[in-house]
Amino acid sequence: MEAIIRVLNAINFEILLNKALHILVILVAAWIGAKMLKKLLSKVNVLLVQRGIASGESVTETSKRIETLMFLLRQAAYIILWATVVLMIVKEVGIEIGPVLAGAGIVGLAVGFGGQNLVKDVISGFFLILENQVRIGDVVAINGSSGLVEQINFRTIVLRDLAGVVHIIPNGAITSLSNMTHGWSAYVFEIGVAYHEDPDRVISLLKKTGAQLRQEDQYKDLIIEDPEIFGLDKFGDSAVMIKGRIKTKPIHQWEVGREFLRRVKHAFDEQNIEIPFPQTTLSFQDSEVLRLLEKHTGGDTIKRPDKG
Repeated sequence: MEAIIRVLNAINFEILLNKALHILVILVAAWIGAKMLKKLLSKVNVLLVQRGIASGESVTETSKRIETLMFLLRQAAYIILWATVVLMIVKEVGIEIGPVLAGAGIVGLAVGFGGQNLVKDVISGFFLILENQVRIGDVVAINGSSGLVEQINFRTIVLRDLAGVVHIIPNGAITSLSNMTHGWSAYVFEIGVAYHEDPDRVISLLKKTGAQLRQEDQYKDLIIEDPEIFGLDKFGDSAVMIKGRIKTKPIHQWEVGREFLRRVKHAFDEQNIEIPFPQTTLSFQDSEVLRLLEKHTGGDTIKRPDKG
């Protein structure tokens, strides 16, 4: 009991209370600063979106680009804010910041030699955003992995593919990046028709179907221009291939393309235009093989070769 009393007598409660009040003021100021920072970033976000739209950029493209930039800016601002708060609290506790910063610098230098990949990831991520190569909400293919961009961080980019699988790719490891929704998108199609069909008639029908699709309210704002029919592209094994493209607003190419193909199928059926499919004919000369096949199929689908 006497030891506890001696410890309490040794504590300067006036200084302790003073330090506690200082720390409380620092935390309150940090909280207010965080609120002000949030409002400031929101205003900057609105201002940048307005400038992007005024420059002729579409609302969707502007929103995606600004959202990505603001996400990274918000991360950096909060890191700086709370790092400053921690240093101020450490100083109030009585620990000298100078030696701490010097020690942190030495540790950072040592970590830097061992963390070159981390530095590479951060620098690559910075230029990835600065050059507007990819934004949150884009559909991209990176190093062979495709998906919707859900996050862009200083170190990694996060994709989610059609099956729901999440791919986390370090920025410094990106060797190839293909953006399928930058500026505008396109649905490229190849439609095969029978060799006896008139290609000019088929091309005319494809153009008409695309033009009708674009006139409808549901799709007129998604399709940038009428479908481009490039013409007869190649001769296949059982069909001639006609190739074309539909330009759409970003990320809507698959929605428009599926509806276009559905309507093409109906139009071909109405005009009796044949879409061929591969067929294979098997011929067996061995009577034992024929006998076994007839046994399993009931003999309805097997025809013996004509020996005459």
